[in-house]
Amino acid sequence: MEGWDPSTKSTLTRIPLLTTKAGPRDGDAWKQRLKEEYKSLIAYTQMNKSNDNDWFRISASNPEGTRWTGKCWYVHNLLKYEFDLQFDIPVTYPATAPELELPEIDGKTQKMYRGGKICLTVHFKPLWAKNCPRFGIAHALCLGLAPWLAAEIPILVDSGMIKHKDDAASSTES
Repeated sequence: MEGWDPSTKSTLTRIPLLTTKAGPRDGDAWKQRLKEEYKSLIAYTQMNKSNDNDWFRISASNPEGTRWTGKCWYVHNLLKYEFDLQFDIPVTYPATAPELELPEIDGKTQKMYRGGKICLTVHFKPLWAKNCPRFGIAHALCLGLAPWLAAEIPILVDSGMIKHKDDAASSTES
């Protein structure tokens, strides 16, 4: 964690680590892992809310906990940009990190793969591998999606690749 800014380090140390090394094919062990995932996500969400840094909503969209959907947002120039967020838990989880997808901005940046999967290979994947199985969904959001949004959304807005919903609505009315 050396070289990280104090805020990131502080946030990361307060997200509970996971202990169960299990994926979707591991039956009862996966159920235990899923409970740990929820506890970690709840702690991270509560921490964000208490710091007035609420920036996502997410939940499992199937009973098995292998498909997740929600919303994430980023505030730039005092305007809130909101995006659909989705991902599947890989069968090799937790050895393999989930591929976070923002489908509505697919193709608008080079730091994205087909289907709106954000690029996390260079910086995040080695960190995930080093911390397997202690990292979970909350860690992927904190160390993967949050920095990606902070780096990419201002560029996309300033270049005109994405527009605020109010700007888009007013331009269609004209």
